[in-house]
Amino acid sequence: MEYGEVLSRSWKTVWKHKVLWVFGILAGCVGGNGGGSSGGGGNTGYEVSGGDLPPAMQHFVNELGQRIAHTPWWVFLLIGLGILALAALSMFLGFTGRIGLIRGTRMADEGAERLGLSELFSASTHYFWRVFGLNLLVGLAIGLALLIILVSIIFLAIGTLGAALLCVLPVVCVIVILAWAVAVVLRLANVALVSDDLGVMDALRRGWEMARANLGPVVVMALILGIGGWLAGLIISLPVILVALPAGLGIVFGELAGSRGVLATGLVTAGVCLAVYLPVLIVAQGILLAYIQAAWTLTYRRLSGQNLPAASGPEVAPTTSTG
Repeated sequence: MEYGEVLSRSWKTVWKHKVLWVFGILAGCVGGNGGGSSGGGGNTGYEVSGGDLPPAMQHFVNELGQRIAHTPWWVFLLIGLGILALAALSMFLGFTGRIGLIRGTRMADEGAERLGLSELFSASTHYFWRVFGLNLLVGLAIGLALLIILVSIIFLAIGTLGAALLCVLPVVCVIVILAWAVAVVLRLANVALVSDDLGVMDALRRGWEMARANLGPVVVMALILGIGGWLAGLIISLPVILVALPAGLGIVFGELAGSRGVLATGLVTAGVCLAVYLPVLIVAQGILLAYIQAAWTLTYRRLSGQNLPAASGPEVAPTTSTG
């Protein structure tokens, strides 16, 4: 497999068919879920114990705690239902985006000059439940395995009076490597399911066989996309760290001046900066995710013998012999 051809063609595909950016943004919804709520019931004098926070910040937190303590229970119920609804919507849009990227990359690789948003979106719903089932099955298996390992470590630690904890670091290293391998196989299985219209178990089997038969190229591509994607994501997210600077300055100078106004100004400034950069961050991450998924799709196609169509370049045209 020619890594340069896959990487360059992935970028050309994503840049030419900018509709894939939309599906990249949608694909970013998967894995972005998460919500936790904590409630502390108390009387009217709810306060944060201790003195770890600066006075200005602690006063702000105390006021927030008092508001939470006086909030009716049904408000938290509505918030919980809203979080569940957003999580369901996020999974639907995320998996739909992933499917659209795979289908769009395949169509572009087969010579399609134009990719329609509505066409890709409607066609993606055909694969949604299978892709959802595939990722749910693997996720449950990983969660069960981690639970068994955690419980085993706890019992071993109790039985050996803590001596088994010395093996935690090697076990963690093995778990990280295995999780990385499973993620790679799952990537290939997702592409196989959509690209070849397979069932859940057939897609898993195809992804495993593809990774096992092409271990070297798959590992190299996983390292390239993994390390490169991490660095690109770090660069994209770096301004978010800078956005927190006004909030930090507001806390420091608010403490020195003993003014809540300075603290509020810092927080508001940080919020405005974040709101301004957030659209740029979303689009940039969408492009990055679209590129990574396109590269994995082309990797699967090349390893499975689905090369470029003859019309797209002389290098794949059939050769004839004379004589």
